[in-house]
Amino acid sequence: MASINKSRSLAGPTFTRTHHLSALALVVITFFLTRIYDQAFSGCPSAVSTTNHKQSEVVISGNGAASWPVRGYGTELSLKIYVYEEDEIDGLKELMRGRDGKIAADSCLKGQWGSQVKIHRLFLKSKFRTSRKQEADLFFVPSYVKCARMMGGLNDKEINMTYVKVLSQMPYFRRSGGRDHIFVFPSGAGAHLFRSWAIYLNRSIILTPEGDRTDKRDSSAFNTWKDILIPGNVDDGMTNLFGDPVVKPLPLSKRKYLANFLGRAQGKIGRLQLVELAKNFPDKLESPELKFSGPDKLGRSEYFQHLRNAKFCLAPRGESSWTLRFYESFFVECVPVILSDQVELPFQNVIDYTQLSIKWPSTRIGPELLGYLQSIPDEHIEEIISHGRRIRCLWVYAPETAPCSAMLGIMWELQRKVRKFHQSVETFWLHNRSIVNRDLIEFHNWRPPVPLP
Repeated sequence: MASINKSRSLAGPTFTRTHHLSALALVVITFFLTRIYDQAFSGCPSAVSTTNHKQSEVVISGNGAASWPVRGYGTELSLKIYVYEEDEIDGLKELMRGRDGKIAADSCLKGQWGSQVKIHRLFLKSKFRTSRKQEADLFFVPSYVKCARMMGGLNDKEINMTYVKVLSQMPYFRRSGGRDHIFVFPSGAGAHLFRSWAIYLNRSIILTPEGDRTDKRDSSAFNTWKDILIPGNVDDGMTNLFGDPVVKPLPLSKRKYLANFLGRAQGKIGRLQLVELAKNFPDKLESPELKFSGPDKLGRSEYFQHLRNAKFCLAPRGESSWTLRFYESFFVECVPVILSDQVELPFQNVIDYTQLSIKWPSTRIGPELLGYLQSIPDEHIEEIISHGRRIRCLWVYAPETAPCSAMLGIMWELQRKVRKFHQSVETFWLHNRSIVNRDLIEFHNWRPPVPLP
């Protein structure tokens, strides 16, 4: 038995120095091949990484420059925008200056609708502007209809008729069904200023601060798929980030009130509740009766002096879900408290609003709200204000060439709307790639007025 075991052991494999060296070489080769394989696939878009997530938020550097995330946006802005001239199309001047052409653009710069003028002027000076319709990715249609309406230059019926007349003279609008045309509606009424928006602009790109209008309408004009939310138009004297604003923020320790609400009640439940709350807790909540006309009218400087005198600025909904007060609060470094359940906010793709603000249920306006706000330590308030201070440059209507601006954000969002292919229900194409209408007339031969839906 012993001899059998001995013979088996002698018959087994023998390992020489050569075998050992070969095995070691195999281990080394396997190691390096594995490293090369891992590195090759680590750059693949489908690879899952738990340690190196791509930037998904806008980053404001120490010198105030905004850096947009690569993910979903690309590495650089590259688009061409055609801006219609006011004398180019019959009726367009009326949408800007009223039926008599007497409304000056400068008189429309202030207030909620001021962004209509500012955005138009910034597009005119933009490095992305093109004078050739053939090469344009997008088309901008200027109009100051909110201002014209408020100043008596146009009534609702005239606005509707004039828009339809203007659109019927735009072959490129018909070519894409309006999908590559940009319109600005900056007031609380949004696109509803154009009563027939749902028929003619239901595929166009609408720039608006108003993301919800279902309180008085059957449907909202804002569509998250195609439209872009823009910041409200804050008074220019407050948005001078590189100089002294008209009113400077106060240190938290010098602010008289815990919170404030500066606005008219307008018969809205939430606002009426805040007015009543201020009467019951006058030492914590300021809500003065504001006069916007007459000898007791509150000036802009006085308004911001009131706004800066509290740690929290309450922003309830009014006629619509958004309020300019939300944006104004950032420039007096007062933490905005949103009391509007349906509100939508700009640049949500790249901004985390939980860092900059508070949103409280509008159904719980009362002493509980004040108790909650009072429980927040000053150091945490300072942290929220610090985040807001960095990001507020995105509320400023300055050129897209500025380090950080609302226009820069709008341009990045517009780039995501650019289409390579254009079509509408009245657009057709043939084997030679020519675009024709229902009568098989090639696009370059289309003549206004162009039939609209």
